Amino acid sequence: MHSEECEGLGQNVTFFYAQSKKNISAQWKSIDFVVVGLGVPVCIFIILANLMVMVAIIWNRRFHFPIYYLLGNMAAADLFAGISYLNLIFHTGPWTIGLSQQQWLVRGALIEMSLTASVVNLLAVALERHQTVFTMQLHSTMSNRRVVLLIVAIWALAIIMGLVPTMGWNCVCQLDQCSTVAPLYSRSFLVFWALLNLLTFSIMVAIYTRIFVYVRRKSQNMALNSIPVTDGDTLVGLMKTVSMILGAFVICWTPGLVILLLDGLKCTECQVLKYEKYCLVVAECNSLVNPIIYSCRDKDMRTTFKRILCILCRRGREQEDDPSNVQCDTLKRECLLTDKCSDKYNNTL
Repeated sequence: MHSEECEGLGQNVTFFYAQSKKNISAQWKSIDFVVVGLGVPVCIFIILANLMVMVAIIWNRRFHFPIYYLLGNMAAADLFAGISYLNLIFHTGPWTIGLSQQQWLVRGALIEMSLTASVVNLLAVALERHQTVFTMQLHSTMSNRRVVLLIVAIWALAIIMGLVPTMGWNCVCQLDQCSTVAPLYSRSFLVFWALLNLLTFSIMVAIYTRIFVYVRRKSQNMALNSIPVTDGDTLVGLMKTVSMILGAFVICWTPGLVILLLDGLKCTECQVLKYEKYCLVVAECNSLVNPIIYSCRDKDMRTTFKRILCILCRRGREQEDDPSNVQCDTLKRECLLTDKCSDKYNNTL
């Protein structure tokens, strides 16, 4: 398409914000300082917490099963989300003015990639749990090779979906189609994006509802089932953990997707800009909540976290006479106790 036919080609980001009537200021405001001041520590915590989850799953052999590999990939998606939010924070407010079209689109693509990876990964977890629960197995029989291929496919799809606006589905050459929340995005893309994710949410909720109805019907007859009661309890506990992750994800992301859908439908009375930042903060909290769910719901995960902290503490404080080593010694003793308990538990299996 020739530049004469494409009015937005070569224009800076400020031009599109003016077209969408979205305020962008060159001066720093108090809200901008709050966003940077609070956002950076939260993003760093998100990155470190999810990195710990990934290390724990690699470290502990009790987690070497398809469901935990997928949960580890979920942690990778949350870690990527933390990096994406950190990049967004340093390219927001007055910094937005200096962005080129490609830089702005890449900024949005990173967020879309992390969301797509999380959504598809949760869908894979839902299907895996459906298959294992209805065959009354604790873990799937899926081979490691298939799990790796599935994870690669998840990220390939996430990259493709994230690059769709960059590859052409934007409003650079159709200024009348520019959205308000994301001034370089086409309204049609926002409608497609929001409906696709909301539909996926509905499918996952339907799958888990069916699973829980089945588990509830079978729980009373668990003693008569060929699976031991302890495995049945573990199966239900793992289902609850995964369901909490799904519930937190749906709760955190649905408001933002609804805002995008309303903006895509050109709802002038919805005041989407009024709620935009709040929805983004809630969505960011999802990547913060998941590691907390892992540590609170899974005893083995919590124990592995303590072992990791124990080793980090041991390496970080080499002087035994340092008073600060009291906490490290406490962690060491707790790690030793948990190791002994785990050994006894493994010997009884």
